Amino acid sequence: MKTYTAADYKNGQNARWCPGCGDHAILTVLHKAMAELGIAPHDTVVISGIGCSSRLPYYMNTYGMHTIHGRAAAVATGVKTANPALTVWQVSGDGDGLAIGGNHFIHAVRRNVDINIMIFNNKIYGLTKGQYSPTSDRGTVSKSSPYGTVEDPFIPAELCFGARGNFFARSYDTNLEVSRQVMVAAARHKGASVVEILQNCVIFNNGIHSYFTDKELRDDHTITLRQGEKMLFGKNMEKGLVQDGFGLKAVTIGEDGYTLDDVLVHDAHTKENFLHQQLAMMDGHELPIALGVIRDYDAPVYDQEVDRQTREVQKAHGFTSLRDLVLKTKETWEIK
Repeated sequence: MKTYTAADYKNGQNARWCPGCGDHAILTVLHKAMAELGIAPHDTVVISGIGCSSRLPYYMNTYGMHTIHGRAAAVATGVKTANPALTVWQVSGDGDGLAIGGNHFIHAVRRNVDINIMIFNNKIYGLTKGQYSPTSDRGTVSKSSPYGTVEDPFIPAELCFGARGNFFARSYDTNLEVSRQVMVAAARHKGASVVEILQNCVIFNNGIHSYFTDKELRDDHTITLRQGEKMLFGKNMEKGLVQDGFGLKAVTIGEDGYTLDDVLVHDAHTKENFLHQQLAMMDGHELPIALGVIRDYDAPVYDQEVDRQTREVQKAHGFTSLRDLVLKTKETWEIK
């Protein structure tokens, strides 16, 4: 088996994003994740819609398609269904993927198509110069909401779970190690995987995630979940998540009678997604925002089921091509 390096997935073009854009870091990590997976560049396809993030296929030494606004999931579904042997990545921003592309997003997840959906979430429209997006917080002042938005945002995790998603993970652009881990896990998962990467737009929404990404804040405002391990966070791992009725509560171990035994253990593989949803909905304010693989559950995969069904029908009816079908059924006529 050939061993690949990150350089094998680069095509040599200079990335045309603003200096300091979080997309640069995400691209670098994606190259490394693909090398770790060891899937040949010619067996890999990267598909995007429209937006700053959607330029990413230009910087990949793989097959790629820069499609139209909001339709990346539809094209990715077609590619994977036509050739299940390919590894298919979809790259979308929060606008492209969840606004005009929102319907395609939820149905790709519902169908459980084996594609890796990456949502770059900077909570703003960057390419079109700073309008509020479907993930912008209520009250966001932008070029299209000069007095503040009067809408509540979509939360990508909530949409994923509402569409019966089986894989959801999260990282942020400058957290290179967690980003690499979740990308690799997403690709190894069979079925639709959704990875939300919280990304910084230095021009139109700079610092939107700084309340938990800044070095002096991240220890207390983020928690990295790891399969089979206690849900601990804090500079010295002195804090943990415990069950509090039907909800979650952050506690300090050794205070108020709480011990390490009270802290929950993460299990991403359970069929029931109630706890996964609670973890994914934590926003970094009262409870730390959850990073890492939050849910990873195996379920029937759309493209595999289509392929299986096709082979069964072909075998039952004795044809393997459209020509065979026409000749066998003899449902033809001649125009004179």
